Amino acid sequence: MTTFTVLIRDTQAGPVLELAGDLDDATAPLALQAVKALTPRAGQQVVVDLTELRFCDSSGISTLIAAHNLAHAADAGIALAGVPRHLARALALVGLGGFFVTHPTVVQAQTAWADPRGE
Repeated sequence: MTTFTVLIRDTQAGPVLELAGDLDDATAPLALQAVKALTPRAGQQVVVDLTELRFCDSSGISTLIAAHNLAHAADAGIALAGVPRHLARALALVGLGGFFVTHPTVVQAQTAWADPRGE
């Protein structure tokens, strides 16, 4: 059994969700529970840090889409940071290559974020 960890930390720019290990049908419920616990405010940005993600299947991609939907419902943005090559390829193959804003690191995602409402 592989180890999967989830960590949520709040920052001034918005919540950061760190996912590490294998995000698959066995671990996606834990990740989805963490997504549902996020509380972004309007104008903030949710950053999903995938730097330590080793594997992601379709249930993991569904979890990322759920995070996207939660952020947009809160009038917040979302970005993926540290997207592993295997996940970038999978997202492209299923037609989601441009669906998420991506950055190499969490810091770069937060630095690039500008509140689209101009606040």
